[in-house]
Amino acid sequence: MSNAFQLLFGLLFWLPVFYVYQRQSGLSDPQIFGIQSIYYVVFCLLEVPTGLFADRFDYRRSVRAGAVVLAVANLTPVFAANYTGFLVHFVLIALARSLVSGAFSAYLYDYLSAEGARDAYRAAEGRGRAYSLVGRVACLPVAGLLMSWLPAAPYWLSSASAVAATVIAFRLPPIGGSGQKAKTPLPFVTLIGTAFKYLRATPQLLMLMVQGVAVFTLVRIVQVNLFQPILTSKELPLPTFGLIMAGTTVCEIAGAFRSGWIKRWMSNQNAVFVLTLTMAGALAALVPMGVAGTIAALSVFSLASGLSFPIQRQLLNEAIVNSDARATLLSIESIIDRAVCAVVAVLLGDYLARGALHAFLAQTAAATAGLMALLFVALRFFRKVQTHK
Repeated sequence: MSNAFQLLFGLLFWLPVFYVYQRQSGLSDPQIFGIQSIYYVVFCLLEVPTGLFADRFDYRRSVRAGAVVLAVANLTPVFAANYTGFLVHFVLIALARSLVSGAFSAYLYDYLSAEGARDAYRAAEGRGRAYSLVGRVACLPVAGLLMSWLPAAPYWLSSASAVAATVIAFRLPPIGGSGQKAKTPLPFVTLIGTAFKYLRATPQLLMLMVQGVAVFTLVRIVQVNLFQPILTSKELPLPTFGLIMAGTTVCEIAGAFRSGWIKRWMSNQNAVFVLTLTMAGALAALVPMGVAGTIAALSVFSLASGLSFPIQRQLLNEAIVNSDARATLLSIESIIDRAVCAVVAVLLGDYLARGALHAFLAQTAAATAGLMALLFVALRFFRKVQTHK
């Protein structure tokens, strides 16, 4: 059932064509990426409140609310194809995703723990992400054709998928079979204090959150913000956008399904470092590549991202011993992710307006490699300090 929810919640038919749709509606590049930046800022502002809501009132209730908001959000551009309409659309998307992001991961981890199957979390997280990507493969190739037939069709279908996700969300079983939590939920103030006290006591957790920033930012910027400009710069026609995104998504599915494979050669923490550097390398390789090389580099990038996401989520959940504030802590991690994305989106709009896409790709890859090197040294230092205590 959790796989079905992630599949339907992630079916965004408009994803490969929204940039073109907004350009056709009269928006400029700075306006488009300015909206993206606002989206990330709003996400940051909402993450902790929605995480507190999930911890206080039930993870499932938060997930259900997120699905309902997503259904409404996907219809906004249908009735208001202008700057204000697109801004409201992405603000509501931010609310929907903030309600679901930490809450669903916390629900899945605690549900499996209550069933005595905590070790199955990474595989479950990987399967859930893979199923959501399978849905994209089914719908993305037709996005360009749908838009050519009826410009708003991708948004109508995305809203219908969110309605179906809402139905599934109301059928998710309770943790432990008798309600979300056996004990009385903590007040908001206590939850905030518990979360930040835990962060202060475990600097490694904060560094793991920062480590996840590189993964999330690269994936979000490349697959959402940069995907269409990259293909446009290679002079590819619009109907091919969905096909190419579907092909690269297949690579990401393969990685998500087989995330346990890499554990044969290295630890989870080292795997995230190696995979993030691979993603940065693929990003840099896009600069000199032609059409075939670009598709190959995007495929490698997607495979590495598919492998890394379930591993990163498991590292974070395992580092959170106190489950009372799990959704709040995961929301704090999302805040860091979206804050960086907000800055990057603003910079990206400026780079594209100046025709400097290749410079942005190269500089982003270099910055990612530098961040990974610093984190690798810092985490090794804290491990040594813990060993000598």
